Amino acid sequence: MELLLPSPLVEISDERLGDVRLLLKRDDLIHPEVPGNKWRKLKYNLAAAAEQGHDTLLTFGGAYSNHIRATAVAGSIFGFRTVGVIRGEEHLPLNPVLAFATAQGMRLEYVSRTAYRDKPVPPGRFYVLPEGGSNALAVRGCIELAEEITEPYDVLCCPVGTGGTLAGLALGMREGARALGFAVLKGGGFLRDETARLQREYGRENSAWSVQTEFHFGGYARRTPELDAFAADFEDRHGVRLDRVYTGKMLCGLYAMIRRGEFPPGIRIVAVITG
Repeated sequence: MELLLPSPLVEISDERLGDVRLLLKRDDLIHPEVPGNKWRKLKYNLAAAAEQGHDTLLTFGGAYSNHIRATAVAGSIFGFRTVGVIRGEEHLPLNPVLAFATAQGMRLEYVSRTAYRDKPVPPGRFYVLPEGGSNALAVRGCIELAEEITEPYDVLCCPVGTGGTLAGLALGMREGARALGFAVLKGGGFLRDETARLQREYGRENSAWSVQTEFHFGGYARRTPELDAFAADFEDRHGVRLDRVYTGKMLCGLYAMIRRGEFPPGIRIVAVITG
């Protein structure tokens, strides 16, 4: 499996930034099928699964989960069988995410939304990955993401869905910096507790981070004309495609904060394009 590591760090030239310097950490370019924080989170979990003698990975997600997709690909590449526990009922034909996952050999198990809350594990022997792949080993992989950044910076940004990436970035970032996460879910305040819990699970804590909950644009996988227009314009200006679930929300929110003057002149911000 060929990986582009360390992932590129590129500065954005944009008059809307004023005196703020913005660099993009292009983690989306690591691998076409297992990009960004998906690879960072899976890396040490795959090693642990192999060391423990497992031959099957089991994980959880919704019908459009990129984590489900990435786990299916990684399992195929590294020789693991994969099982995806999917929230909700089966709908045929399968959507592109689930169709791709099954094409990689993943077996899908559907559970009701109520039962899904308990993350049920069917009978059998599995290496269990949590929803979104966030656990202590995922945090370890995301620490390495931050450690790759050799350019000076003051703020390190990422979108937040489960808290694992933010937890790792905050632990791996340069001294004196702070991490800023953009919750992609409505009512994302709980992600503060999740991020702190993941740091405790890893065994080390850093409080120099925060979660911005304003820019969810209606909730997980929801979108608005404002978000669509921003993402389309950003791609036209900079040639960087932003997904509407994660990175589009982060950068749209970041630009809004810059426009409101919430960052001092000359500040250096790195935003992670997680893929």
